[in-house]
Amino acid sequence: MSGPTRQLQVDGENDGTLMKVAFASSDRERVDQHFGSSRSFVIYGINPEQAQLLSVIEFGELEQDGNEDKLVSKLDLLEDCIAVYCRACGASAVRQLLARGVQPVKVAEDARIGDLIAGLQEELREGPSAWLAKAIRRTRGVDMGRFDAMAAEGWDE
Repeated sequence: MSGPTRQLQVDGENDGTLMKVAFASSDRERVDQHFGSSRSFVIYGINPEQAQLLSVIEFGELEQDGNEDKLVSKLDLLEDCIAVYCRACGASAVRQLLARGVQPVKVAEDARIGDLIAGLQEELREGPSAWLAKAIRRTRGVDMGRFDAMAAEGWDE
């Protein structure tokens, strides 16, 4: 499979506090697509106080079963995401997503993206689940831990 047929990037400021989350959606409002055959992904940047549309990626018609090559470009495009919300995800795709540090999240039929974002933001404010805490640590990177440790040591003047 070739790459996406269309891709919209939204200009905006990201001060590094937004975590990227993808939603498999045909209408940009509901999660209604299987990961492997999803015709489009909507990607938001999310933190506890803000949710910002970052991009919309569209693909042509895809079959659910068969050609594993169709996953490669999707996996590459979602590389920086902490999670992808979808209606279903095959075992091979789950393994490949997890290997890239992207958590697949299966949702109920017609789950609304706005509600899922609000739930994620509430979880971030109240204390993240294990997978989300791990994703937060991964997005902050090793350098953040090094700077946090330096700050805890204090300054000698």
